[in-house]
Amino acid sequence: MKHPYFKNTLKFNACAVLCVVFNFCFSTTLHASEKPNLIVILTDDQGYADVGFNGSKEIFTPHIDRIATEGTRFTQGYVSYPVCGPSRAGLLTGRYQDRFGFVGNPTIDPTVDNAGIPKDEKNIAEVLKPAGYTSGILGKWHMGTHPDLHPNKRGFDHFFGFLSGGHRYFPEELNINDLSQVTKKWQWYNTRLLRNNERVDIKEYLTDELSNDAVDFIKREKDNPFFLYVAYNAPHAPLQATQEYLDRYPHIKNKRRKTYAAMISSVDDGVGKILDTLKEQGIDDNTIIFFLSDNGGPLEKNASDNGVLRGGKGAPFEGGVRVPFAVRWPAKIPAGLDYHEPVISLDILATIVDEAKVDISKNKPLDGVNLVPFLTGENKGQPHDVLFWRSHGRWQASLTNNTKMIKQKNSQMLYDINTDISEQNNVYKKNKSQYNKLQQSYQQWNEELEDGAFPKLGSWDFKKQNAEAVNAEASKNQKNNKKSAEQSDAQE
Repeated sequence: MKHPYFKNTLKFNACAVLCVVFNFCFSTTLHASEKPNLIVILTDDQGYADVGFNGSKEIFTPHIDRIATEGTRFTQGYVSYPVCGPSRAGLLTGRYQDRFGFVGNPTIDPTVDNAGIPKDEKNIAEVLKPAGYTSGILGKWHMGTHPDLHPNKRGFDHFFGFLSGGHRYFPEELNINDLSQVTKKWQWYNTRLLRNNERVDIKEYLTDELSNDAVDFIKREKDNPFFLYVAYNAPHAPLQATQEYLDRYPHIKNKRRKTYAAMISSVDDGVGKILDTLKEQGIDDNTIIFFLSDNGGPLEKNASDNGVLRGGKGAPFEGGVRVPFAVRWPAKIPAGLDYHEPVISLDILATIVDEAKVDISKNKPLDGVNLVPFLTGENKGQPHDVLFWRSHGRWQASLTNNTKMIKQKNSQMLYDINTDISEQNNVYKKNKSQYNKLQQSYQQWNEELEDGAFPKLGSWDFKKQNAEAVNAEASKNQKNNKKSAEQSDAQE
């Protein structure tokens, strides 16, 4: 018997068929040249089971659930890596991030000019700009801190957020003006936010500020095709929430779990504001919205829950790479559909490129596919023959026809995900031939990849750098004082 998370309760029943017919009829009324808007709502470290549409009864996500119930829920939605930075790099480029050496979280060192997506790789904003799209990113960038890697230098017209991989949530704690002032590890979580290139202060809880800015962006750009990347850092640690959201969970007694739930509620309220604004502005039907987490929940670190899935953030098991994932596009995508074939975050860029008819013939080939034909039933096949994951030098994994291969150090594992979603029954010894086939496919893919292209998080010697900066500033001041004294002597 399948776990209730994966029941086919809504799979193309009579109601869903009517929805498909209605959506198709409505889509024919859209102007042929009208390009769809794209909104990607990405949470950080959210557990697979921590949304209502995946069965949560403990955490309330009514607005996030609307994306799934008014659109399509992916029961096997994956990301391309089980950790923040590489996962986001894959999503943004539509290409496996290992193709360009993005194999780990990049250093925070602002002097490293290659610690991010390379200049010869295009992210969604850069791909859509020639097609007339305006792009905005709100929240977590994590694609490099060097000035040349800034979002405004990488195709985004509007940026409101922070450059590093995490942040604190309360306004009074954001008291570091710049990375040059960092004197200890993780202090970059305290930097003031950036609005494009300007440091600004906020007055509200960070998640709420990001949601409000999303509303403003939509209202500003309602008459133009746009891409909005709402990259929430919630519910990533540190666990911080306002009393307003904490009060919604009197039934949760564990303090950490309660705070985590409250953080998700803030995101959910923001999603509600976004959905309501689209409707108010009359652009609801032709806006594609994807919702997903950047990786599986880290469990102990933020009290997340991956349900029946094994493992969590950082692991090649389902709990690390399978995430809550849904899409909504009233003009074309069926409502109330559960889609059970494996899809991946790399498909987001491929979907908007095809649907907006953007010419990418001169770009590097995408690894994702347009999901719309699969969701409407036009394409009856599987979106992907095989999916791959790699943690360079640590583990490897691949998945085809619900058979998953994992090699970790000297351990060989093979699981039938269809009957063993929790990956408890290793069938490697019973089916070595299938394992070897997946290994062969993996090795062919692996030959196309690069090793790490930049220093990883933790490599930044900020104490040395800051000392050098202080000495340089002192030397500069000494020279200026000497010059000033000489000028004063000359005047006298």
